[in-house]
Amino acid sequence: MVIGRTLAAVSLLAAAAAPGPSVARAATATMAPPGPPAAARAVPLPEGPPAARAAEPTQCTPKPGTRSIAEPWAQRRLSLRDVWRLTKGAGVTVAVVDSGLDITHPQLKGAAVYDVTGSDTGTRDCDGHGTAVAGILAGRQRKESPFSGVAPQARLISVKHTVTSKGDVGNLARAIARAADLGADVINVSVRASDHPDLRTAVTYAQAKGAVIVAAAGNSEDNDSTPAYPATYTGVLSVGAAGPDGRRTDFSNTGSPVSVLAPGEGVTSTWPWVTYREDLRGTSFAAPYVAGVVALVRAYHPELSAEATVRRITLTADGGTGAGVGAGMVNPLLAVTAVLPSEAVALAPPPPVPLPPDAIRRAPAKDVRSMSIAGWVALGSFAAAGAVVVAGIAIPAGRRRRWRAGALENGA
Repeated sequence: MVIGRTLAAVSLLAAAAAPGPSVARAATATMAPPGPPAAARAVPLPEGPPAARAAEPTQCTPKPGTRSIAEPWAQRRLSLRDVWRLTKGAGVTVAVVDSGLDITHPQLKGAAVYDVTGSDTGTRDCDGHGTAVAGILAGRQRKESPFSGVAPQARLISVKHTVTSKGDVGNLARAIARAADLGADVINVSVRASDHPDLRTAVTYAQAKGAVIVAAAGNSEDNDSTPAYPATYTGVLSVGAAGPDGRRTDFSNTGSPVSVLAPGEGVTSTWPWVTYREDLRGTSFAAPYVAGVVALVRAYHPELSAEATVRRITLTADGGTGAGVGAGMVNPLLAVTAVLPSEAVALAPPPPVPLPPDAIRRAPAKDVRSMSIAGWVALGSFAAAGAVVVAGIAIPAGRRRRWRAGALENGA
C-alpha cells in the first residue's frame, strides 16, 4: 500500500508538469563552480502575482564560449577511445534534468527537449549549464571537434527544470518523474538540493521504473559540507570531482556519501551558440561522466538491473582512500569489460532423474545345485580324457609284448 501511494503521488507530480504554482519553494542550485555561500544561494524564488512575474521578459544570455578547443584531458584520462571500440551507448536513453538545451549545437542535434518550468524561454538554455552537462554525457562525435560525449550514440533527452542556476524543488521532482515516464535508462541530476518529500518520492518512482540516477555530490562552499540531495538518497550514484592528477578537488563535497569520482576541474564541453567551454569546474560536470559510463554499461550489458549496474560502476573504480573519495576514479573500460564473480555464477547440473525400478534387470539368484552338477561333470570329463590318453599309450605297448610283463634289467 505504501509503495502504491508513493507511485501514485509521483504520477501526480509528472502530470503537473504544466505551468502553475509549485508544491514547494525549497530552492535548488546546479553544481556550477563554487560561488556565494550556500545560505545566500538557498533563497526561495521571489513571490508575487503570477501575472506580474510573467510580464517581465526573462533574460536569456549565457556567458560567451569559445570555438577553438583542444582534446580534453578527461577524455584521455578515462581512455574513452578504447571503450568506444566495444560500445558507444547505442540503444540506451539518457536524460539530463537541468537548465535546458541548445539543440542548435551540432553535437547535440537530435535530442528531445521538454520543459516543466512554464517559462517564456521554453526549452532554451539561458544559463549554459544544461548544454554543458548534456555534451559531456552524450555529445555526438564530429570529425571537426576533438571533443565527444562519453556515450555519443545514446538517445539524449533534456528536461528543463530551471531557467537559472537556482530553481524550485517542486519542478525538480516533476522533471525527474517526467524523465522516468519518457523511458530514461539513466537520469543525470547535476543539482544540489535539500531533502524534500517530493524529491524523495520522484527518485523512488524513477528507480522503480528501472532508471539509474546519477547525481552531483555538491560543492563545498565556505566549508559547507552538508549532504546534497538527491545524491544522498539510497541507490543514487553520487559523484565527486577529481582533477587531472586523479585526486579529489578541494571543493568537492565530503558531506555526501560519494560513490565514485570523475573529472570535475578544467572540464571541456559544449556551450550555447555553437561554442565550447574549457574552464568548467564543479561536481555538476563530474556527474555526467559517470552517467555516460552507466549508459555504456547498460548498452553492453542489457541484462543487468539498475542495482547491478550501480554495483558494477563502484566495484570497477580505480580505488581510493579518504573522505569524499568513494571507490575512486570511475574506470569506463573496466566497468564495461570486467567479469565479476557474482555475475558469472556457474549453475550446478540438475540431479539425474532416477530410473524406474524395472529399468535394469536384476541378476538371477545363484543355482548351487546346478553349479555342483556342472563341476562334477567337468571333473568326470577331465578324468575320462586322462584315461583315454593313458590307454592310448598303454595298449600299443602291451600288444608289442604280447601282454607279458616286461623283464627287469640288471643295472650292475
